[in-house]
Parts: sequence; C-alpha cells; structure tokens
Amino acid sequence: MRQGALALVVGPSGAGKDTLLGAAKAALAGDDRFVFPRRVVTREAMAELEDHDTLDRNGFNLEKLRGAFALDWEAHGLCYGVPAAIEAAMAEGRVVVVNTSRKVIERALEKYPRCVVLLVTATPEVRAQRLAGRGRETAGDIAARLQREGAPIPAGVEAVSIDNSGSLEDGIAAFVEAVQRLAAPGHTAL
Repeated sequence: MRQGALALVVGPSGAGKDTLLGAAKAALAGDDRFVFPRRVVTREAMAELEDHDTLDRNGFNLEKLRGAFALDWEAHGLCYGVPAAIEAAMAEGRVVVVNTSRKVIERALEKYPRCVVLLVTATPEVRAQRLAGRGRETAGDIAARLQREGAPIPAGVEAVSIDNSGSLEDGIAAFVEAVQRLAAPGHTAL
C-alpha cells in the first residue's frame, strides 16, 4: 500500500490558492489517490471564490472540542479548521491537498511526517487586482494587506513554490503537476 501524504497549500491573499485548488480538484476528480477536503471557516463562503463549510464561532469552538479538526487556526478575526477525516484518507494512502495557513506548518509537520508545503505566489500587482475583484475590502484595506508579509515559512522547511502570476492555464498546470508528483511511486521529497 502506498503511503498517504498531506499537502499544505499556503500563500498570500490574492495569490490564487482557491482557484488552483478548485482546478486541481476538477482535473483529478477521477483519481482516487487525491482528496481535497473542504475547510470549515467562521465566514460565509462566496460560492464563486471559495469552497468551504461555514460555522459560527460558537459552533466552531464546539466542533473543535469534539475533535472535529485535524488542524485549526485563527487569522484575520476568523477561525479555520481542517476536518479530522483527513487522517483516515492518509491512512488509506491518499494525498490530501488542503488550503491552510503558514501558521500551522510546524504543527502539521510534527503531527504528519509525510507533509509537504505548496507555496502559491503571485506578484503584488496581480494580487491587488484579484483582491479588488473579490469586492470584500476597500482599496486601503487591500494596500494594507499587501504590505503585510504574513507568517514566514518556518526555517528548514522546503516548500514547493508555484508562481501564479501568469496565465491561469500555466498556474493550474504547475499546481496539478506538483500535486501529482506527491503520489508518484518512490516520491522522496516528503
């Protein structure tokens, strides 16, 4: 039986993580080696931009106490959780690909030895356009978000970097290729 793995998709807001995840999920839909779980977030999802389940903060905290999350974190005043069901998928030898935060990388690496970081990046100009297109923030909010670097990738952690500044097709192709490599026989980068 092949070994399962956890791919943590991280990167700054506007880099296109959700878009690449959605495209990879569609491209790999018939391949049972891959699982793309939905996160739980304490914010309503914008259907065309995000794929997550929603709970209010009290419901989230209750689910957390019940052990419903394999990983959880807070960012931008919201709570995020990755379902504990990912552990069963990895035990079955599957590659679990999930949008997370750089804040949970060290915890994930401690908990899941076969874990890899996929860092999605894009130029500040591209990110600004994408953030403006969401319609959730003012121009000032977007400028402030772009100034924040966010949590760095922890020292000693090698991330697979995917530049999503160019065409959507190029970004999707690079992301899908990186995900597929994780399931390749004899993959040793984990």
